[in-house]
Amino acid sequence: MQMKSMFTVLTLALAVQVPGAVFAAEACDRSCLEGFVDQYLDAVIAHKPSAVPIAPKAKFTEDGQRLVIGDGLWNTMKAKGKYRLFVTDVPAGQVTFVGTIAEDHRDADKSTLALIALRLKVENKTITQIEQIVVRNESAAANVEKIGAPRPAFLKTVPAASRMSRADLIKTANKYFTGMQDNDGKGDYPFADDCNRLENGGQTTNAPLKEGQTRPDPKTSTNYSANWSCMEQFKSGLLHFVHRIRDRRFVAVDEERGLVFAFGFFDHTGGATRTFQVPDGRTVTAGPVQPWTWQIAELFKVQDGKLHEIEAILQRGPYGMNSGWSTWEQGMSDQMRDATRE
Repeated sequence: MQMKSMFTVLTLALAVQVPGAVFAAEACDRSCLEGFVDQYLDAVIAHKPSAVPIAPKAKFTEDGQRLVIGDGLWNTMKAKGKYRLFVTDVPAGQVTFVGTIAEDHRDADKSTLALIALRLKVENKTITQIEQIVVRNESAAANVEKIGAPRPAFLKTVPAASRMSRADLIKTANKYFTGMQDNDGKGDYPFADDCNRLENGGQTTNAPLKEGQTRPDPKTSTNYSANWSCMEQFKSGLLHFVHRIRDRRFVAVDEERGLVFAFGFFDHTGGATRTFQVPDGRTVTAGPVQPWTWQIAELFKVQDGKLHEIEAILQRGPYGMNSGWSTWEQGMSDQMRDATRE
């Protein structure tokens, strides 16, 4: 018995020292991590941080601002919505979530729909990091709530023989950001033929034509069109006014389902950057006139090296804003960052 006890102590000591060594008692699988999202949101609804296990020194940000746990959305959330999309990273102990929520309304018997992008880091069955973006755009939230459930591809398991490594999944997803930032029509655009993108619940690629509408021609148009495919938009060069895509933090990877979740910022610098040359040689002036930034959470379905489904929620923020999770230098960089282990 004494030798067995000594062996147990030694094993525990090694587990602390060796990265990735996790005991079943402390492990948190897919169901466990996703359960923490519900526990957390239920605690927010109850306005009661003590209702969920949160580490004493846990860090919490909302919309890029560091807050005291119990502030911000904790004061106003009333209910969870129907839409629920997870990217669950078991090896990293991180879970991300995009969904609909209800907040306070001026009339006490009503509520206001909003969107949330949430990241939780869980260590030893305790939340140590909380990062959330709350998009208080009622029409966008209504669009997502109407969808009701994620597109089936986001929930489908990739066959084991076809699964990509987490490094390759991130690398492929980052080509989207690089391709949009450069947008010279000559980049490496890994779009599958069925690629489709939703932003705030609206279809921003392959959108059906409205009655009486003529499909814009990429060769003559001065603005990119939601009627075009993912590939057509990027090859058109008409997204060039997105001057910089920075603080590209890839925070969760689900190799089993081929999913990648990233936070980032899309800067519209204005000024001279609004005038650019498209691939066919035309000079075009387009894009926002004043400098401003999209704060964005974006999900990618990646399979066989191609982007199939893209989904984002986003809101306008101050130009040059930071996430609260990066140094100033990291926040202004357009280099990708695997933040899954941070």
